[in-house]
Amino acid sequence: MKQEIHFVTGKGGVGKSVVAAALALKLSQAGKKVLLVELGDQSFFRDFFSLSQVGFQPVSIRQNLSIALWSGDTCLREYAGYLIKVESLAKLFFDNAVMRAFINVAPALPELAILGKITSGPRKHGPPLPFDCIVVDAFATGHFKALLEAPKGMAQAVQFGPMGEQSRSIDKVIRDKSMCHYHIVTLPEELPLKEAAELSQDLKDEFDINAEIILNKILPVPISVEKVTEYTKQEDSDMKDFAIYLQHHMQRQTEMLAEAEKVTTNLRSIPLFFEADPWKLTSLMAEKL
Repeated sequence: MKQEIHFVTGKGGVGKSVVAAALALKLSQAGKKVLLVELGDQSFFRDFFSLSQVGFQPVSIRQNLSIALWSGDTCLREYAGYLIKVESLAKLFFDNAVMRAFINVAPALPELAILGKITSGPRKHGPPLPFDCIVVDAFATGHFKALLEAPKGMAQAVQFGPMGEQSRSIDKVIRDKSMCHYHIVTLPEELPLKEAAELSQDLKDEFDINAEIILNKILPVPISVEKVTEYTKQEDSDMKDFAIYLQHHMQRQTEMLAEAEKVTTNLRSIPLFFEADPWKLTSLMAEKL
């Protein structure tokens, strides 16, 4: 079985991290062994799920579901250790002032290290990652695009040698539709949807990727438009004010849904859940994915 890799991205504040957790939970409930990966130096899920620790090495948090936190620096350190084999020499490599300076100024090297780690399973290069699926709570849209562009840029800059070879190998995997899947999370609001549409188009143009767009926090309205309109015609009352707000929101939501359908046919929506418990919220969202 090929290892699946799911990238979840979107504008900041649209709920992409919780959607990523919901997707990971759904896949794990289907019997797949899943690793949920956060990118960066700080863990959102540590606080969200009240976990004792989230670090570079995967830790199990539910049946079939583990979690890890990967940064460019930690991925580079592991890769150097894997190549050099001797821990003391790998540490010396990173503690060298010249190498630290090179790492700090080398364009896209942290992004390349992260993608190298994520794709190491399909490429069979690096320490084993014994998971059926990797769900990546990826960077927000601008940084995410830079992340995907890193391997191609490095391959063009370094034509020969191991770095050029590895960059081309990573670039090939992230374009492989049988292995990598892309999910752009947005809200039914103008700015997040516009950003999602632009990223979706960029992924099509530059990577031939047909990303899924997930409209998050759709407000479910259990009564008809006609009934809402009827309430707006009542005498002055709190119900009338609420009906006017609801009518405006429903109209706006319908317009945003129509705009999203123009962008892609690969569209899903998740309703707004009023649930404070993080695992219950994640489970409810997983049922809608």
